[in-house]
Amino acid sequence: MIVNYQIFYDFAYELAELAYSLDEVPVGAVIINDKTHEVISSSHNQMKSNNSSIDHAEILALRLAMFRLGNERLNGCSIISTLEPCPMCAQAISFARLSNLIFSAEDPKSGGVIHGPKIFESSSCHHKPKVIRVDDDDKSKNLLQKFFKSKRKKG
Repeated sequence: MIVNYQIFYDFAYELAELAYSLDEVPVGAVIINDKTHEVISSSHNQMKSNNSSIDHAEILALRLAMFRLGNERLNGCSIISTLEPCPMCAQAISFARLSNLIFSAEDPKSGGVIHGPKIFESSSCHHKPKVIRVDDDDKSKNLLQKFFKSKRKKG
């Protein structure tokens, strides 16, 4: 069955907008069950509010999904993110054994999937999810650029 990830991406984007409103880097992530298409967990970046450099949207969504499912593996689940995951998040996605990684905006500076260390191509990566790009007409990219532009103006 072909899944239309757009509705889940739209939800992830709403979470990115929430992060933006909270002065967090605007990234949102949603984890779904591949068979039922039920949302298992979702989150947005909370590094600033939690005083934690590892509280990326993907990490928080992964932890919550693992807790809710009572398992460290998320077989049969997919993650939808508004931004290409960083190396830390990409490795966590691999460890969790997610089926698919769906994202919109590329991250040429800090990405870990199609840019940077390309975690899923590393010999140390034991599980590679299918990577699917969502075309969002640069909505996520523009939101990120707006956020960082506002930071440069203040600094």
